[in-house]
Amino acid sequence: MATPASLFIADLHLDDSRPQITALFERFLAGDEVRQADALYILGDLVEAWIGDDDDAELPARIARATRAVRDAGVPVYFMAGNRDFLLGRDFAERAGLTLLDDGTVHALYGRLTLLMHGDLLCTDDVAYQAVRREVRTSAWQAQILAMPLTARRAFAAKAREDSRAHTGSTMETIMDVNADAVAAAMREAGVTRLIHGHTHRPAVHRFELDGQPAERIVLGDWYEHGSVLRVAPEGAELRGLALA
Repeated sequence: MATPASLFIADLHLDDSRPQITALFERFLAGDEVRQADALYILGDLVEAWIGDDDDAELPARIARATRAVRDAGVPVYFMAGNRDFLLGRDFAERAGLTLLDDGTVHALYGRLTLLMHGDLLCTDDVAYQAVRREVRTSAWQAQILAMPLTARRAFAAKAREDSRAHTGSTMETIMDVNADAVAAAMREAGVTRLIHGHTHRPAVHRFELDGQPAERIVLGDWYEHGSVLRVAPEGAELRGLALA
């Protein structure tokens, strides 16, 4: 019998320009580790840009087939939106077998309450980004975008990616990382001593003290050059990379 474990991934940024990463994602989901897991969690930025559940491109269809197969195998697949795929809605989630999670959900993992976030809300020093985030998360903004034709949405997404790269290139790395006070506040509010998130592309396990208690913050890695997965089991957590070959 397989050892109980839950798996976490984030920041895959799947895109037609990197087919090798999409293939790695499909192989990973088809493998024994995922099919024998207690659950698979995808904590945001599954794709480089999500333009709506009605996108008729091949990539969303491939993603839906891969995740649905995991769910049909009896493994729950949880999805939390990131800053690249917050327009992903219930229509696609139903097709893909995804259970949607709110950012800031707390799950009990083998007896330990764990706060799950994408991570961008913790980057409070990046004031410009937070202002944009507040705007694009409004229902009015999203309705306006989703009312556009697919071709216009694809062009809009391409421009948004360019703007994001420009912002990243001109912003100090420390500003784009999480704020320690924001981390502590989120964990206190949730009543937890463990946080798992992505977004920053800085995989690591940070151990520290929170209000006199040992605590840890686990940062998931991105999938730009290779894969990255966190395995959480009763005996602890292991963060590791996945090779392309």
